[in-house]
Amino acid sequence: MTTVPGQDGKVGWACCLPRRGFLTGLAALGASALIGAGESVAQAPAVVRKPYRVDVHHHLIPPGYIEETAARRAGSPVKWSPAMSIEDMDRSGIALSMVSLIQPGVWFGDIAQGRRLARQSNEHAARMRSDYPDRFGSFATIPLPDAEGSLKEIAYALDTLQAEGIGLMTSYGDKYLGDAAFAPVWEELNRRRAVVYTHPLTPACCASVGTGLPPGVIEYATDTTRTIASLAFSGTAARYPDIRWIFSHGGGTMPFLLSRFTREEAAMKDRPSRLPQGVMYELKRFHYDTAQANHRGALDALLQIVPPSQVLYGSDFPFRPGAEVNEGLAAYPFGASDRRAIERDNALRLVRRPTA
Repeated sequence: MTTVPGQDGKVGWACCLPRRGFLTGLAALGASALIGAGESVAQAPAVVRKPYRVDVHHHLIPPGYIEETAARRAGSPVKWSPAMSIEDMDRSGIALSMVSLIQPGVWFGDIAQGRRLARQSNEHAARMRSDYPDRFGSFATIPLPDAEGSLKEIAYALDTLQAEGIGLMTSYGDKYLGDAAFAPVWEELNRRRAVVYTHPLTPACCASVGTGLPPGVIEYATDTTRTIASLAFSGTAARYPDIRWIFSHGGGTMPFLLSRFTREEAAMKDRPSRLPQGVMYELKRFHYDTAQANHRGALDALLQIVPPSQVLYGSDFPFRPGAEVNEGLAAYPFGASDRRAIERDNALRLVRRPTA
């Protein structure tokens, strides 16, 4: 297991790390870092000696964030540190994690607060990459309903901090990602061919639904589905085709509602303008991670819609360990090349964005 130094706070900034060196370091792990690249998982040794996986669903919690947002967060308190992430990554064979802010993100209707929290989160992610070279990348957060603040933070995060993409929540109050109000941000992200990772939260509609369960049990997967529908049926996905979307948790409940999506498409009078190539075309272009969607039922449903090339390894750390994903993927009858693509290659291909 890799020895991890403590974090003393006396570190440089990630903007000083060249992107080419960062990706070269990943490539150096190469095929030799895989567990028997030509072997089945059943033949693999029980202990992963050289991490090689790439995790696109891995959270960070900046100092002070929990305290400032405690009244707005759903779920139990959670402990986290970069060293905890590294420990689980080494245990789970994860070479690189793309970190993103936990729910509920940074937007609570206050422009100044949203901009401040976004900057703090993104600079904390940059420090992590400086502290632990080649182990972390980031999907930077932005205060999406604040278009001016979002555009400024996109430029700072992608150009100065060299983040690999942008991380968003699935909804902002009563607005989903297909809302026309977000068009200025989509135009810029489309221009940059940006990777946009999305994560669900407890939506405004449903915090008090009386199921007897915490909202995240049902509403997170459902909110992912709502925002996928919003992007596709509003025409936003077709209008900004160069944005590369990642949806958490295997697309939520979307794979199970596919027949409802296609039936709605058939009834649309303005289908040619909103879905010129059809809803299935858009769903197949999206990427989906395996966090909490790594069991047989979820994978079977998702793989009826997309090929393995659109599926990405995601752990949901610190809410879930990497071992949970590893066990789920190991139990599924993937071939060696598809397994390697999901666990590593698909993500590395996606995060190699061109310089803006």
